[in-house]
Amino acid sequence: MINRILVGYATRYGSTQEVAEAIAATLRTCELEVEVHPLREVKSLAPYTGIIIGAPLMMFRWHKDAQRFLARHRRELSERPVAVFALGPVHDPRDEKEWADSRAQLEKELAKVPWFKPLALEILGGVFDPTKFRFPINKLAGAEPASDIRDWDAIRAWARELAQELGSATS
Repeated sequence: MINRILVGYATRYGSTQEVAEAIAATLRTCELEVEVHPLREVKSLAPYTGIIIGAPLMMFRWHKDAQRFLARHRRELSERPVAVFALGPVHDPRDEKEWADSRAQLEKELAKVPWFKPLALEILGGVFDPTKFRFPINKLAGAEPASDIRDWDAIRAWARELAQELGSATS
């Protein structure tokens, strides 16, 4: 069976999609067949031997499309190796508290679905661009400057690790 991996993402402003595409590109260099789709558009997981789910953490919650995806595909997700990433911290890449808070937020969200046991869980730096926010979030954003702390080298390294884990988990 061909190792076909789904990299599914939820995004509000596009930064998670860019990360999903970078992960997919890296997996392809590891000789995996990869498809990238918004989570809300995925109807079936039948064609895939492994799944990667990515979504941002916003306002202390994981994107609702990711939550719905878990509920909609519960049976299929329990039969395949699944990895999860979330874009969390958006300001100082060295702020350990912001990273720990983001991990705790994601773990709290995933605790709501106790049946779900991902093979890997990763918090990645995110993007903060208040010019893209709509009301009322734009009013809550404050005066923080725009930032992008996505670490592309770390993202590709994580994807290479996943390629090995997904490849061995599906064979």
